[in-house]
Amino acid sequence: MQQFTQTQMDALSDFVAPDRFSTGQSNRELHVRDISPHRGKLPAGIIWPVTTDEVSDILSYSYAQGIPVTPWGAGTSTEGNPLPVQGGLVMDMTRMNRIIAIRPQDLQADVQPGVFRKTLNQHAGRSGLFFPPDPGADATIGGMIANNASGVQTIRYGATRDYVMRLVVVLPDGRVIHTGGKAHKSSSGYDLTRLFVGSEGTLGVVTEATLKLAGIPVVHLAATATFDSLEAASKTVAVLMGSGLAPAALELLTPELIALMNREKDLGLDEKPSLFCEFHGISEAALSETASLAEALCRDGGALDFKTGVKERERKELWRARHEAWETIHRAYPGRETLIVDAAVPISSYPQMVVFSQQQLDERNAVGFVFGHAGDGNLHVVMVGDPADDGEWASLEAINDAIVHRAVEVGGTCTGEHGIGIGKRKFMRLEHGEGYVLMKQIKDLMDPKGLMNPGKMFL
Repeated sequence: MQQFTQTQMDALSDFVAPDRFSTGQSNRELHVRDISPHRGKLPAGIIWPVTTDEVSDILSYSYAQGIPVTPWGAGTSTEGNPLPVQGGLVMDMTRMNRIIAIRPQDLQADVQPGVFRKTLNQHAGRSGLFFPPDPGADATIGGMIANNASGVQTIRYGATRDYVMRLVVVLPDGRVIHTGGKAHKSSSGYDLTRLFVGSEGTLGVVTEATLKLAGIPVVHLAATATFDSLEAASKTVAVLMGSGLAPAALELLTPELIALMNREKDLGLDEKPSLFCEFHGISEAALSETASLAEALCRDGGALDFKTGVKERERKELWRARHEAWETIHRAYPGRETLIVDAAVPISSYPQMVVFSQQQLDERNAVGFVFGHAGDGNLHVVMVGDPADDGEWASLEAINDAIVHRAVEVGGTCTGEHGIGIGKRKFMRLEHGEGYVLMKQIKDLMDPKGLMNPGKMFL
């Protein structure tokens, strides 16, 4: 759909205030790109709802008119998840940004989907609480729910799915449903809440969520361990995870990526295969004991060095550099695009996946960086190339395919945290088999016209 009729424009503009519907070229162009190499189709218009009733009215009308609708959050997705591939209407949720309530007694927050993660944590922090899932980017809560976002602290705290208790969802035809509740457990009926978490806006639009919160840890301890090989570093991951030390974060980084981080941030890190660890606790004494055991385990695994005692400012800078790894790579190769592998495997298979991925890069002489959330088996390979160079980009796609196929063979997944979007649709049947057919049937049941975020998840 290239543009709306005048009748459609009049109808859509009546649902919201005058400044919250636009068919202007600049607003439309702002919604055809996220941070992925994928490109959307110019939408016919953008609408900014602020209430559930507005979302319901907009979707009811759009469904009757056959208008494709694509929900939009912060635009930080890496797989084209919020890009309009059929034009139509983009529903930008960023003005639906009220924190309805922080309820410290319940360890819960009620929020609208356009609330940004950091904003929520600023407000929750006043009560000594925080929302733990941390994808690095300052994503909206709605976007995090849509992609089941996670990040560096998943091994200790879990992913977004583990924190969503209750949802208000508007279905494609405008009907409003409520899923879940505020009680901490329930055995009542199908778990519809989990159906919508990770559905990438293909089944409806979340307009309100009740989230669990956690207490802010009293003490943090950061540590770095260096090794003489990626294999030795990755094998130590399973040892640390099985030790009962419960790290809050456990990241694997390669010398090449550390070199880029040093160059940009002047961190002074050893440019060797490394593990970045963080532990949370209630006292420095307890964490000191934890660090001593972690060091012993790392040394047994062949660690060349193990450093603790990182100051708070340095700790934050270290993790900020890790969070910005993708941006650092991008800045190091101006004018190029990145293709990101986001496979996750059982921890026992992590060492072989790390070695296999590096071999794939070396064999094809590709520019790429292997790293990831090692503690939960999430492997990232960020490859750099020119999509306009068919041969070069095809080589990167071949590496991506090989790594994903190997990950699925060992019981893993094509995406640990980035979602399917556009880029990983081709792997859905490989990973899910007959389950993929059932997913399509659910999509067809709830969205028979195929108008909710079309072109995502399914080929």
